[in-house]
Amino acid sequence: MHANTAPGTGTVDAAEVAKFEAMAAEWWDPNGKFKPLHNMNPCRLDYITRQIAAEFGRDLTTQQPFAGLRLLDIGCGGGLLSEPMARLGATVVGADAAPRNIPVAKLHAEQSGLTIDYRNTTAEALAEAGERFDVVLNMEVVEHVSDPLAYLTACHDLLKPGGLMICSTLNRNPKSFAMAIVGAEYVMRWLPKGTHDWQKFITPDELYDLIRRAGLDPVDRKGMVFNPITWRWSISDRDLSVNYVTASLRR
Repeated sequence: MHANTAPGTGTVDAAEVAKFEAMAAEWWDPNGKFKPLHNMNPCRLDYITRQIAAEFGRDLTTQQPFAGLRLLDIGCGGGLLSEPMARLGATVVGADAAPRNIPVAKLHAEQSGLTIDYRNTTAEALAEAGERFDVVLNMEVVEHVSDPLAYLTACHDLLKPGGLMICSTLNRNPKSFAMAIVGAEYVMRWLPKGTHDWQKFITPDELYDLIRRAGLDPVDRKGMVFNPITWRWSISDRDLSVNYVTASLRR
């Protein structure tokens, strides 16, 4: 969800970093500014765990099904995805460009008895350093960077051959404007006004094209749909109109 203020990190958008850094201390408050992510997290985790298990032949009923897998959570924020991945046995690197997010994530991991390698860095910097991963989680980040293709190319470079990238973002259409901008920021006030820029949202077809141009093979996409009656998110095969998630492989 974030970019980096460090020099030499091409796709970084400093204004986007500043937005999330201002909210860093609230990451683990389920009723705070990140309430939407807390609500969405079970749905995201269901998709992520199923995709990883299917791709790497892992049994999710075992205690640590992802043992032996090296995983990068890019734009990790306070660690809402990094921590469950570590509990499932993965060796986790959590990277975020907003410096204030990292101490929050580190402290919470320590309090939870988890070992997670949190770093204030970017996808580009990690790729340039030769870091490689079995899995890259790229969740709600691509709509915040200045150059989506360059960013996704860095994510490609971070994957080992046969590696898996899970990428989620927001569709760009009148419905997503009504729900993600007007509804979430102005009506429900789930997020501070200006958190998202609707013009930077990406349609599923546009994202598939970008993923292919970055050298990856997109293999799946699903919608993540919010039900305001049950107050729960679910995965949909058909409704990609607002939030959606994709899976891609480095062949």
